[in-house]
Amino acid sequence: MVSSKVSQLNLGSQGLVVSAQGLGCMGMSAHYGPPKPEPEMINLIRHAIDSGVTFLDTSDFYGPHTNEVLVGKALKGGYREKVQIATKFGVRLMDGKPPVVCGDPAYVRWACEASLKRLDVDCIDLYYAHRIDTSIPIEVTMGELKKLVEEGKVKYVGLSEACASTIRRAHVVHPITAIQMEWSLWSRDLEDEIVPTCRELGIGIVPYSPLGRGFLAGGPTLVKNLPDGDTRKDYPRFKNVEHNKIVFERVNEMATRKGCTAAQLALAWVHYQGTDVVPIPGTTKHENLNQNIGALSIKLTPREMMELESFASSDVVKGDRHVYMQRTWINSDTPPLPS
Repeated sequence: MVSSKVSQLNLGSQGLVVSAQGLGCMGMSAHYGPPKPEPEMINLIRHAIDSGVTFLDTSDFYGPHTNEVLVGKALKGGYREKVQIATKFGVRLMDGKPPVVCGDPAYVRWACEASLKRLDVDCIDLYYAHRIDTSIPIEVTMGELKKLVEEGKVKYVGLSEACASTIRRAHVVHPITAIQMEWSLWSRDLEDEIVPTCRELGIGIVPYSPLGRGFLAGGPTLVKNLPDGDTRKDYPRFKNVEHNKIVFERVNEMATRKGCTAAQLALAWVHYQGTDVVPIPGTTKHENLNQNIGALSIKLTPREMMELESFASSDVVKGDRHVYMQRTWINSDTPPLPS
């Protein structure tokens, strides 16, 4: 069930046009086990682009740095003109110390220049603050991002894991094109405040981990086979696999009835949230990429949407969605500008 054409749509109201589904590149280089062979990942990225998936997501933190280099290499040979590159700054590494979140203007500029070099491009299509620096006013960070746009180094600006008040304040300084948040059948904490705020302001929504970091695709089997070095072993929901496996089993049973995979069904649910929603499922395998594209062809009725949501309601799922909840939007208010 693979669509031969991935449609393009407007992400937000500022003019950015992207493929209806993106590709999260993080797992190719970091966090989900050892880095994958570079030639294979370059081939996979190019296969995605040739299949119509042109919205590529990376960050300077992935690797660190190596994922941006990988994406840059994959775009040689005429691929750069076909894609929209999204990368991020803000999780700063300090000589072996634990990473800190930084939105200081000088660091914002330094990070952007470094990402441009690693990607080997003249301009970043969508530049996100990866996490919100709660020690300085968001207006200060946004002021530097606005300058980078005016200088032609960045086309559009985004925020990741930002609360509603932070989004509103940032948007006043310079229009926000997209908000990147975790959103899936079992991660829905953004729906009460973040989604309505984005829609009021004309901001696109980019769900990361739309397959529950792979759990909604593979369930207990995935958890059992996680390699050494895979950070998902530390995630609360993966530690509660015996309890949470019922979610996967119910999704999988419904997928069997519909003639698709559990991953496709869970991803289709995200797509059905609206035309302002562009998920970025990650993968390191051609087969999974093709299946993810196939999710765009799945039809869901309102009754099926409700059935799916009942499988992963908040009283069913056990454990926090993130291992670092203190760095998510729930705690992302920043101090006001000095009067």
